[in-house]
Amino acid sequence: MITLSLIHHMKKCLLLAGAILLIANAVMSQDEEESQKGFKKENLFTGGSVTLSFFSGQTVLGANPIFGYKLANWIDAGLALNFVYTGARDYNEYNDKIRQTTWGPGLFTRLYPVSFLFVQAQLEHNYSTLKYYAAPGSLNYMDGKINTGANSLLLGPGFAQGRRPGSNSFYYITVLFDVLKNINSPYVNVVVNPDNTSQRRVSMTPIIRAGFNIALFGGRDR
Repeated sequence: MITLSLIHHMKKCLLLAGAILLIANAVMSQDEEESQKGFKKENLFTGGSVTLSFFSGQTVLGANPIFGYKLANWIDAGLALNFVYTGARDYNEYNDKIRQTTWGPGLFTRLYPVSFLFVQAQLEHNYSTLKYYAAPGSLNYMDGKINTGANSLLLGPGFAQGRRPGSNSFYYITVLFDVLKNINSPYVNVVVNPDNTSQRRVSMTPIIRAGFNIALFGGRDR
């Protein structure tokens, strides 16, 4: 015997299934429509951001120019070039200093759940030159210079001001974290155990990037 509660449950399942089918059909129709449009030069954009971070005696300054394409209204992707200068104190012992210059290429994507909020992922490979300045009168360390390389995966949320349908020009700000935490990354903070300098703790440094997305060509969606 079929009870009223079972019938009610079946109705809810049917409604849910219908909603899923409608959403899937809408997404497929949108993707098909956008794919039929083909390449549009109006979707190309450039721009970039500056990097600024101060954290536990560490300073990070940099620039991140980009070149990208709006794949759909909810996703952008493109290429990036990275340049970062990092300065830090008390790296191995009190009053020592490091100066690191970093550059490298990268790939990025932004996903927009709503028009003014996005989540960004950026994969970079950075080449670094690090100069170490020992503390005055240090008996344990001496000045030195090393060249390193490191992969970084930057993830974080962002806010887009002025982004609207048909326009690729807007202002944005992001807060990113290097989740790979490679010790040679310019985006991490390294703390050395003073009792055992071979023990180091690597933590993610918040990277604040503010910049502009600039459309290369005019035009609006019709």
